[in-house]
Amino acid sequence: MRPPMPEEDDLERLADHLGDPEAQYLGQALAKPGMTTTTQNHAAGLLLGLHLDNWDKLIHGAKAHGRRRLALNLGPGTRYIILGALDAQAVCRTVHPTDYALRYPHTTDYRAHVAAGHPIRVYRFRLAPGEGYTAPTEYLLHDGSTDGQAEPSAMAFWLGHWPCGVLTTLK
Repeated sequence: MRPPMPEEDDLERLADHLGDPEAQYLGQALAKPGMTTTTQNHAAGLLLGLHLDNWDKLIHGAKAHGRRRLALNLGPGTRYIILGALDAQAVCRTVHPTDYALRYPHTTDYRAHVAAGHPIRVYRFRLAPGEGYTAPTEYLLHDGSTDGQAEPSAMAFWLGHWPCGVLTTLK
């Protein structure tokens, strides 16, 4: 049975009590069923695919300290999060061995890494309606997916610095 979802007006405030008074509500994204990846580049009219967020525009040495993404699947369908297992700092050091400290790790670094023949393991995690995640999307390659699903899925997103252990449940 699907848990009750927050009302539209309550979504912006949903993360308020989780320990970061500066948390930022980013809004919602609806994905049609059957999408291998879900993040759109609206300017180009294309899907981004696996990518690295850059909300905080952090240089190599600070990249691991960026805000984390909190996401909640609003349904009605199942959604997946796809996460790469190799962090942005490691990729940046490999692609730019002489000047990585001056770089801002970016999705293009991951593309160069793979083009040079280096593998990146990815994992896909299922999120039923009412389930969510926190992830360092500034630090790990990621995207959403509705591949193999018959229903669309809406996600709500926030960015913040949440203390360890505070996100045991949103119920």
